[in-house]
Amino acid sequence: MSDSVISAFDGLVAAAPPAASTPKLDTACVIGGSIAGLLAARVLSDHARRVVIIERDELSATGQSRPSVPQDHQVHTLLPAGHRWVERWLPGFTQEALDMGAVLADAGAGRVLTAFDGHPQAPSHADHHLLTCSRPFLEARIRARVLARPSVSLVRGRATGLSYRDGAVSAVSYTDGTAEHTLAADFVVDAMGRGSRLSEWISQDGYDKPALERLESPINYATALFERDVQSTYLDVPCALALCSPGAGPDGVSVAAANAVEDKQWLVMLMGYGDDRPGRTIDDFRAACAALPPVFAQATAGAVTRDIVTYHQAESRRRHFTGLERFPARLAVVGDAVASFNPVYGQGMSSAALHGSCLSAYLAGDPDLTRPATDFFALQQLVVDAAWAVSAGGDSARLDALAGVEPPEDVRRQRWALQQVIGASTVDGSVARSFNDVSYMLRHPATLADPALLERAVAANQNVE
Repeated sequence: MSDSVISAFDGLVAAAPPAASTPKLDTACVIGGSIAGLLAARVLSDHARRVVIIERDELSATGQSRPSVPQDHQVHTLLPAGHRWVERWLPGFTQEALDMGAVLADAGAGRVLTAFDGHPQAPSHADHHLLTCSRPFLEARIRARVLARPSVSLVRGRATGLSYRDGAVSAVSYTDGTAEHTLAADFVVDAMGRGSRLSEWISQDGYDKPALERLESPINYATALFERDVQSTYLDVPCALALCSPGAGPDGVSVAAANAVEDKQWLVMLMGYGDDRPGRTIDDFRAACAALPPVFAQATAGAVTRDIVTYHQAESRRRHFTGLERFPARLAVVGDAVASFNPVYGQGMSSAALHGSCLSAYLAGDPDLTRPATDFFALQQLVVDAAWAVSAGGDSARLDALAGVEPPEDVRRQRWALQQVIGASTVDGSVARSFNDVSYMLRHPATLADPALLERAVAANQNVE
């Protein structure tokens, strides 16, 4: 992997709003008002006189679950890359969220626990902060800040198709349940999520259909809410993640997460692969947590405030928008509509934020809007590749291990190197920092291939042995 890829990724992570901008667009439309769509709308507000979000769900200012986001009952954590991006583009967001009950966990100060088969990571003393709250709460806060921008508005409706002029998208059709409407637009962003119909629309309209890549990743989530009798500021660890090797976790647990969230509650998740469905009853849930690091027993000790909610996802998906010969101009795609990963890695929201950075860089570069947004999709591929390498790579290794599959030699070497880094992160703070920089989407995974880092990791593991 070239240094230019790492440098480009670093630039996307550090991207800030333009100091000054002259709108190039009259009306921009975002289809979908979830987090990816909201962040895209924030970016577009610097480049368009008017930004209209079309959202099919009824929305609540207080943050209620939405039918179009079936996973929003589960644990969500805004990783450092996403947290920095949101704060940079929506200044004051963090303090507002904290004032309303969200929790900011300082990983560098040891207030985030990451454990591998019960072995906690070594302290990294890095500037890593994770924002923990429920997904509906976070989305509502972001929505309020984005819609407070004078040029941004939201209409309720279900998008039904696109119109074109001279090879470019020119309008979005939608229905509000009683009538059909057409919104003329100079630029359109698809943020319809994992179930996006865009590929079918453009294929039916004579354009190339992006290839869909699938990776089997059968996951089963069980998540519950518990009363928390201690203020988050007095908790030693308000955010915890425990990862277990195949067969090593209690009751089939492969991953567990516990977050202190708003309203003095703990949000706790257990996840199993394949036929494993841990925590199907509260008693089973608590028994599994008792066999994990102590913070999980602490988190589940209080009264249940919301019973167990399950979620199943069969596969990770990504759509390839690069290399298409015929694709509409004035059209971009963000969020899960491009790639939806195993959510246990927590990369979805931070990926969406970095997609916003890609969109900003593209529009700030004075693009030729009569041509497809090739440069945007090339930038976005850096982000998708990075997240896919972490989540899909981990899932592939687990599935191979469970099935007894022997991977090719090059894949075997890559996995060996990653295991060296993960193992050393439990005893060497410097290695832990490098590993977390990648896990938190602050650096590209290619940085873990640094020979000096690998040499240090191997030496640290040998000293432990």
